[in-house]
Amino acid sequence: MSEVVKLERHDEVGIVTVNSPPVNALSAAVRGGILECIKAAIADPAIKGIVLTCAGRTFIAGADITEFGKPPKPPALNDVLAEIESSPKPVVAAIHGTALGGGLEVALACHFRVAVKEAKLGLPEVKLGLLPGAGGTQRLPRAVGPELAVKMIVGGDPIGAADALKHGLIEEIVEGPASGAEAFVRKLIAEKRPLRRLRDDDSKIAAAKADRSIFTNAVAAMTKKARGLEAPFAAADAVGYAIDLPFDEGLKKEREGFLKLVASDQSKAQRYAFFAEREASKIAGVPDGTKPRPVNRVAILGAGTMGGGIAMSFANAGVPVTLIETGEEQLKRGMGIMQKNWEATAARGGIPADAPAKRMALINGVVGIENVGDADLVIEAVFETMAVKKEVFGKLDQYVKPGAVLASNTSYLNIDEIAKSTKRPQDVLGMHFFSPANVMKLCEIVRADKTAPDALVTAVTIARRIAKVPTVVGVCDGFVGNRMLAQRGKQSEKLLFEGALPQQVDAVVTKFGMPMGPFAMGDLAGLDIGWRSRKDRGIKSEIADALCEAGRFGQKTGKGYYKYEAGSRSALPDPEVEKLIDETLLRLGRKKRVVSDEEILERMMYPMINEGAKILEEGVAARPSDIDVVWLYGYGWPVYRGGPMFWADTVGLKHIADRLAFYAKETNDPSLEPAPLLKKLAAEGKTFASLAAASKAA
Repeated sequence: MSEVVKLERHDEVGIVTVNSPPVNALSAAVRGGILECIKAAIADPAIKGIVLTCAGRTFIAGADITEFGKPPKPPALNDVLAEIESSPKPVVAAIHGTALGGGLEVALACHFRVAVKEAKLGLPEVKLGLLPGAGGTQRLPRAVGPELAVKMIVGGDPIGAADALKHGLIEEIVEGPASGAEAFVRKLIAEKRPLRRLRDDDSKIAAAKADRSIFTNAVAAMTKKARGLEAPFAAADAVGYAIDLPFDEGLKKEREGFLKLVASDQSKAQRYAFFAEREASKIAGVPDGTKPRPVNRVAILGAGTMGGGIAMSFANAGVPVTLIETGEEQLKRGMGIMQKNWEATAARGGIPADAPAKRMALINGVVGIENVGDADLVIEAVFETMAVKKEVFGKLDQYVKPGAVLASNTSYLNIDEIAKSTKRPQDVLGMHFFSPANVMKLCEIVRADKTAPDALVTAVTIARRIAKVPTVVGVCDGFVGNRMLAQRGKQSEKLLFEGALPQQVDAVVTKFGMPMGPFAMGDLAGLDIGWRSRKDRGIKSEIADALCEAGRFGQKTGKGYYKYEAGSRSALPDPEVEKLIDETLLRLGRKKRVVSDEEILERMMYPMINEGAKILEEGVAARPSDIDVVWLYGYGWPVYRGGPMFWADTVGLKHIADRLAFYAKETNDPSLEPAPLLKKLAAEGKTFASLAAASKAA
């Protein structure tokens, strides 16, 4: 018998238990073990009914992703499911934890399903650029109807046991999975209840067969946000086969769709992103077994946009917060905005109606830095200047308890410098949240020169607890994301001096898949911020300065690089801006030329990749995949392109290095010269991925 799946007999009930930690993934060994045990149970005349259950913390949580892209090992999952479904004896799936992807497909092949009330059931393959490949798109619509099936398969989000019961995906909510399923099987045997094979039951898709708009409306609602992605549309087509074709034909078409997606660049990028996110929480250079410090309360300094958003993130996760301001007025305003935000989410049905009150109750708003005393983690979210930050950290020393972690939410500033203003530099690090902090998933965790390993582990652990994706980076101006973004900003500005227009540059960047172009982003942030900063440093930027001098500060004034109709956020090209650019170029004696979209794309993306190579060379990021995680979760890089460093490998590093050298010469810009690491990899025909592979081997 298999080592990871065993069959036991409790008189007339056969119990098949999968035990393959940590998540009972459907490896070849698990598939083979289930097949062997189900066959043995069917062949045993003493067994009248079968329970399929799992040991450990979860039911089968999905396929073994490490097998994707490798030669298939028998048995195929569809063969295992056919054996379960055709069993003459009732087979009941006992679900606890999560039944996801292939795990739910196994459960759907069973004749009945029961689950504990905390269980989650879903088909999230679309998030890896795939569709369910073992009958999920054919059986789920027959179990719950096409509307919910589309929501679960095209959207990829799981449902809870209560919803599963309501829609007929499970028969019962039970206390213990195995014992509950065993009691259920005994009932089936006693009542001689007929087996329900989903493949033969079209009752729930009959209405959609008669009126296909039931299906197409559900698809339209779910694919609204799927810009640029292939998998949601392929998944929707596959659910359509369940309505239009006999089961076996639908199964065959689903398989074809799955194999096409698994080989696609998009799915490869999305699977890479999945592993990159998990890799990012492994911290290089921290001794094994380093434990995080306990965090029971957090203090946040500053109730502005960032401080309020960070406080919301902690309250969302049930962590009590002391929110500190310098005055009653600012505090009241910050607390009011949080309340409004939560109430708006509740009104949309995003959180339960009683959630705003519960979450607000976790936030204690107070005036005065002396209120940090009971916090285990202090996050400073005050004005972004070194003088203010140093003053705050200097004061913290007298009030914060020993061992508390002190974090600065800075997007650029030197954490080593900030740490010098306290007597406990070992407790200081950066936690750079992205705006809006209660929505954006990235948290750049900045390891300073003296940061203690357990302080670092604490920051990573708490970031994950509040549903952020933590990525550890080193100290440098702008860390990883903003340092690379600055290179793009520099080129976007230069392109205006050469003949491109803001709308042309932005269109190229959004067509690539970014949520916004650099000029629309400038308008959103406010052009006056950069203008003030340039004036402080004595720097000129003729076009941007001219816009600001004309009172065009972006969305807040209704005019920036674009114009905005009253109350609208839609960026409209403005002939006045074109005129202003022409006049500036004339005054500076610059000649316009036609700039191609291809050049714009290369000059937007390649300098960022070049900067990424420097970041790796300097050890500011430990892995190319960490840079990609920063861009995927902090800047809206399209997941189907895997991140800038992954994308660079697909384009080819030699091509990128050659083009950078060409632009450095053409535009007389030495900062575009390829970085030594990029040049070296290009010359050797290697990739950024080869660096990660080499460091793992070492």
